[in-house]
Amino acid sequence: MNRILLLLVLTALGTKTNAQRNRLAPTPGSERLLVAEQRSASDSASWTAGLDIRCVGPTVMSGRVVDIAVDSPDGRTFYVAYASGGLWRTVNHGTSFEPLFDEALTITLGAIAVHPKTGRIWAGTGEVNSSRSSYAGTGMYISDDAGKTWQHAGLAEAHHIGRIVLDPDEQDIAYAAVLGPLYSANTSGGVWKTINGGIDWQRVLKQSGDHGNAGAVDLVLDPYNPNHLFAALWDRTRRAWDFKGNGSGSGVWETNDAGLTWSELSKLEGFPKTKFTGRIGLAWHAEGQQLLALVDNQTPLATVEEDGKAYAPEDFKTMTLAEFVALDTALLDTFLVDNNFPVEVTAASAFENIAIGDLVPRDFYDYLTDGNQALFDADIAGAEIYRLSADQNQWIRTHSEPLEDVCYTYGYYFGLIEVDPTNSDQLYIAGVPLITSKDGGETWSSIGAPNVHVDHHHLWINPANPDHLINGNDGGINISWDRGENWVKCNSPEVGQFYAVEVDNANPYRIYGGLQDNGTWRGPSNYINTPGWHQSGHYAWKAIGGGDGMQVEVDPRNPDVVFTGSQFGYYSRKNLNTGDYQGIHPKHALGEKPLRWNWQTPIWMSRHQNDILYIASNRFHRSLNQGTDWETLSGDLTRGGIPGNVPFGTITSLHESPLRFGQLAIGTDDGLVQVSRDGGHNWTELTSPVPQDPKNQRTLWVSEVLWSAHHTNRLYIGLNAYRLDHFESYVFVTENDGRTWKRLGDRMSANGLPAEPVNALIESADWEELIFVGTDGGCYASLDRGITWSTLHPDLPNVPVHDLVIQERENELIIGTHGRSIWVIGLNPLLQHADEAIATDWATDESVALQWNEEWGQQGWAWAEPDIVQVEFNAFAPQHIEGLWHWVDSTGAERAVDASSVVHKGWQTLNVPAQWTTEEGLEFPKTGAYVLEFRTTDENRLTGPKVNVTENK
Repeated sequence: MNRILLLLVLTALGTKTNAQRNRLAPTPGSERLLVAEQRSASDSASWTAGLDIRCVGPTVMSGRVVDIAVDSPDGRTFYVAYASGGLWRTVNHGTSFEPLFDEALTITLGAIAVHPKTGRIWAGTGEVNSSRSSYAGTGMYISDDAGKTWQHAGLAEAHHIGRIVLDPDEQDIAYAAVLGPLYSANTSGGVWKTINGGIDWQRVLKQSGDHGNAGAVDLVLDPYNPNHLFAALWDRTRRAWDFKGNGSGSGVWETNDAGLTWSELSKLEGFPKTKFTGRIGLAWHAEGQQLLALVDNQTPLATVEEDGKAYAPEDFKTMTLAEFVALDTALLDTFLVDNNFPVEVTAASAFENIAIGDLVPRDFYDYLTDGNQALFDADIAGAEIYRLSADQNQWIRTHSEPLEDVCYTYGYYFGLIEVDPTNSDQLYIAGVPLITSKDGGETWSSIGAPNVHVDHHHLWINPANPDHLINGNDGGINISWDRGENWVKCNSPEVGQFYAVEVDNANPYRIYGGLQDNGTWRGPSNYINTPGWHQSGHYAWKAIGGGDGMQVEVDPRNPDVVFTGSQFGYYSRKNLNTGDYQGIHPKHALGEKPLRWNWQTPIWMSRHQNDILYIASNRFHRSLNQGTDWETLSGDLTRGGIPGNVPFGTITSLHESPLRFGQLAIGTDDGLVQVSRDGGHNWTELTSPVPQDPKNQRTLWVSEVLWSAHHTNRLYIGLNAYRLDHFESYVFVTENDGRTWKRLGDRMSANGLPAEPVNALIESADWEELIFVGTDGGCYASLDRGITWSTLHPDLPNVPVHDLVIQERENELIIGTHGRSIWVIGLNPLLQHADEAIATDWATDESVALQWNEEWGQQGWAWAEPDIVQVEFNAFAPQHIEGLWHWVDSTGAERAVDASSVVHKGWQTLNVPAQWTTEEGLEFPKTGAYVLEFRTTDENRLTGPKVNVTENK
């Protein structure tokens, strides 16, 4: 081979290798903005837009609030930014809210601001709390018409925006605290400024850190001088297996010339400026010229020596064999009993197993250890408050005693500090609790209440009436009129953040769901959101579990027997009628490596034998008696884990074939898919449909494995690269155990899926062509087994969809969103016409009956408006059309209904008014035969069903 040809071959091979290596690279912001066009095309292609959809709540527990912007002097009008639930406005002190941001490219928010003079709204997308579900945004958006329409205003690479401050005199001047990417190198973090309303941005503060650029997480503008600002930078990064929440780039900065120059205040004496400095929150008291900082100080505390009278797990971590055999027998027995070792493990058996080499001392530490310990059990300095006066060059810590039980070890999730504008000694900080100080920060007390959720993220203090507070937390909005002594809960928006949903077969069937930090709930599928429960005292949804609610399984033989739990695999079996309870959390054997549990551990009840329960850590576990006893059937089914403070190398998805007992599939967070056909004893690893790079820790998260209900060997999978900041939709199917894969919905193909990470898949058991997928941006349907896709429904917001389930008896799809609670869409019109689901001609039911009633049009009880008389029937339109329905009687006389209608593309159920207004008032059809006719706006006449109005006998 000549040199030129060899060079060409090597270049081609190198290019291919680089392409494969970079395939999972972070998605540029410019590409993410193109999703708007992809969604628009998907909307136009929808065959399901006319199906009936409803939100069934719940509302009372709400979702995580990240920011609040008040737009009236008395606080009656304010905007609430939810982490993944969009933007909402109230004009009546929180009595009611309306959504304003549902059609944005991303409704996951980080910051909100309203210009005090012009009312221009600035919405910064992408939450900064850096949790597992802190979704990356697509930049800044502005509205000049009170939220009716929005324009993108730059910062597409920001990912996460923590604060927006506005020049009070110039509406086009704004500053943004850009935190930057969470799961990839931070190249965009810092403070950015625009002077032309977001057309152009300039980074005015940039600081390198230990994890790339340090991002800006907080900004404060001096109300007396708009050129005077303070900024808090945060040096953090996250990977699927590790979170670094502190670094040397964290600090506090000040500018007096509108960002032209900055000085670092955290270099001054007294501030804890080290590599352990974590997130910082700021507050400025303008009258007193004092700056306050809440610092998440991750500095490890010195180990306190024990009294030697009892053994602790850490004692065994580095213990030698000689040290073990010298242990006191009685103390070792006490240690084993106190730490719930198996009853057969005694000091005597321990000494024996150590002597013969079956165990080593470290095993006694490992037995009590899990993958969460590094993050949650660290002993650190924690939350600290510092004050800097303008006339001093030294920070002073306000408290002499540690602030324990405020932010714990996860101070990255908080950053709230506020000061009463009228009293510099009245401070508020928040982490898990909301606490206040009346003496400048020396002593503190809680102002929480039973109706106030924990985990606080925002507090507004009315400058004209400091008794008036508005608090945003993980459970929604609370308002106080007496400085926190009492609170009102304002949770009418349906903004619950669901991880998973399930249904039973009760009548009406009930929906179950696990919520972020709000436990597990059960409610009726026919729930309608109404304030009437405040009068009756009976809220339809009931809490059935605490913590972060996770997956749910329901015994079909007795729907009061429910399997649910909280994070990291701590499940239980509960009988909701009798109160019987059985904890579920399989344990590794002494001498084995600790099990690794995913945050949302998968659990599955066999549909073939309901006493059989499956659960998965990094290994596969089975119970034959509904969780009372467990057996571990597999070894490690992952790549083995990666050292870090977040459990990784875990099983994320689990499914048993509905057609074949014991045919199982699992997916892992490190990109593996494995199948078993003998009930979990033996497993086969499938080839990956997407090139992965485990050596460089670039693997995909398997978000769904789904066996088909129509073909035994058909397996669908969803892959998710959100934790690489790679935003692409990956759905695949194999019919031969992964020897070949077919990609479903490549965005480059006609009618593909928008480029949004995939979370959930479900297939109709009645019609194999019908598949649904839930992504970080919504829900999509395919009527041809994944060849083409389109938007499920225009009324469903562009919200992350985490789970999907079909109630087969009622033919309803339940959509578990992570930000807008639970939605239900009826599939019957589609399934009843599956053979003609995608047709070319207008069609309706042939006829429909209507029984005449003399009470039509009469006012209801207690001055209620009369019910609208309607006829209901199925209709199909080959395209979206608008027009007006006419009633045509047997003589040819016509009556047009009062309002125009929309008929969506595809099959749907229509409700056409059987009433119209004349000069004499409201009229109704008399008994007899009619034909409905739809007159379109382009003057076409489409014949509808015959209507036979009969007498009321």
